Amino acid sequence: MLLVGAGLCIVLVAMLSGSVHAGVALEVRKLPMTFTWVDCQPNCRGWVSAVGIVTAGSPMEFDEFARGRQLGGATIVLDSSGGSVNDSIALGRRFRELGMVTTVGATESARGKRAHVSPEAYCESMCAFLLLSGKLRYLPEQAHVRVHQIWMGDRADNARAASYSANDLMIVERDIGRLAKYTFDMGGTGDLLALSLNVPPWETLHELSREELRLTNLVNTDMVAQLGSPNAAGVELPPKSVRGRFVSTAAASAGQE
Repeated sequence: MLLVGAGLCIVLVAMLSGSVHAGVALEVRKLPMTFTWVDCQPNCRGWVSAVGIVTAGSPMEFDEFARGRQLGGATIVLDSSGGSVNDSIALGRRFRELGMVTTVGATESARGKRAHVSPEAYCESMCAFLLLSGKLRYLPEQAHVRVHQIWMGDRADNARAASYSANDLMIVERDIGRLAKYTFDMGGTGDLLALSLNVPPWETLHELSREELRLTNLVNTDMVAQLGSPNAAGVELPPKSVRGRFVSTAAASAGQE
């Protein structure tokens, strides 16, 4: 009886520890984005961990972080709940200028152990467009990319009950235009816009399937080794054409029903 009780206590502690860890990870993803250089020496190149939501200060904070570092071609690991549309666009263009590789994951490190990336992580809302900014873009099987419509931040929590002016609608349409241009500049397809803009903020975010990740060009490389391995490498997949794909065939068919 004592042995069984002790075993149950151990299992309960493990479950509670896992819940606390998951809760902490969720809360961090909702704080302003932070950038951290992760050194995985010896015998491998490090990466940039980008965790949190994109705010008005994020592009400048990244510039400060990048100053004095050789980040050309470096990998940036995203774990984010999204954030500001225009600041995400500005940040994504900085990533592309540096030719960065993007992926989704949660960086984990412990004293005395080599840092590694856990694939159990989320890239939501505007984070999907940050993922698109990578010259090479990879997503582990366990990672999640979820999208929805862009909305006015101060009314997103109660979007249906809020009131809107003509100026508000102008701002939303302007930002959708900016987002569309950015998407095509980064090599994405219109399917990403169609899938995102089809989900209002009062509905559950849409999680992209592996097929949709390829359809949208959010994934364009198959990694042949785990990030942090001395032999990590990627093979670029052939891109899909962005011409004539402003609306996906799936979304168009759904709209005609």
